[in-house]
Amino acid sequence: MEHRKIRGNGVDIHVAIQGPSDGPVVLLIHGFPTLWYSWRHQIPGLAALGYRAVAPDLRGYGDSDAPPEVSSYTCFHMVGDLIAVISALTEDKVFVVGHDWGALIAWYLCLFRPDRVKALVNLSVPFSFGPKDPTVKPLDGLRKFYGDDFYMCRFQEVGEIEAEISEVGVERVVRKILTYRTPRPLILPKDKSFWGPKDETIPLPSWLTEEDVAYYVNKFQEKGYTGGVNYYRNFDRNNELLGPWVGCKIQVPTKFAIGDQDLVYHFPGAREYIHGPKFKEDVPLLEEPVVVMEGVAHFINQEKPQEVLQVIVDFISKF
Repeated sequence: MEHRKIRGNGVDIHVAIQGPSDGPVVLLIHGFPTLWYSWRHQIPGLAALGYRAVAPDLRGYGDSDAPPEVSSYTCFHMVGDLIAVISALTEDKVFVVGHDWGALIAWYLCLFRPDRVKALVNLSVPFSFGPKDPTVKPLDGLRKFYGDDFYMCRFQEVGEIEAEISEVGVERVVRKILTYRTPRPLILPKDKSFWGPKDETIPLPSWLTEEDVAYYVNKFQEKGYTGGVNYYRNFDRNNELLGPWVGCKIQVPTKFAIGDQDLVYHFPGAREYIHGPKFKEDVPLLEEPVVVMEGVAHFINQEKPQEVLQVIVDFISKF
């Protein structure tokens, strides 16, 4: 596996690359709060099949640059970074795979630059999070529904959640978030009770090793969480910026998968959207049926690495 920095869009983006230099590129986009490392199982699997797997650390994460301004983390910055990565590696269209925020960014990429995407496999976040009425502030609705302690709301005040993480400790945060399996939205009370007593051990599931935790802890201790949290701080701003794309459809062949224990699957209206006619209306080239993995929570690509690899390969091999 090769690690390199790609300069473009004003920042250096770290990418992990494996596979033949002339192989079709598969761009793997991670979410919050993970890194390129969340694709550690799929990268060699894709490479072994002749694909060139490319997994960046998004801006603000890991070994990529982290601009200090909150305003540097809009949907346009994210997609601009990915276009820079794609253009540095190939003139051809690429396959794209996204998870969590990576899935949302992948939807944006397909909206803005479908000319660079051959096919899309998205995990966990459906297109129901796409462009809406730009006068609406999505966070107001989330706050009204879930209250001020809903995690996206807790992330808005600059410095607040960072101070809490610093007090709780990065290792505890990594373990608690990656092992979260409650199929309902994440609530972070200001009394810090979510994190549990500091002397309480958090056991790891079979799919997550101490070595995995150590990698995440090391990188987040170096970089901090501000970059990743800044994506959420642009939630309302993105909705304003996406005004020109309200009503646009995703015109890229798409496969979608989610775990039935994923907190996103249990957001209000999520299951109805995923399994109803609207998803296919918004994404006309969505291949049905949607894949729902039983007993699987949010970090689907890490929890079920081979199954997710199979979903990816079965779909992209058609193009």
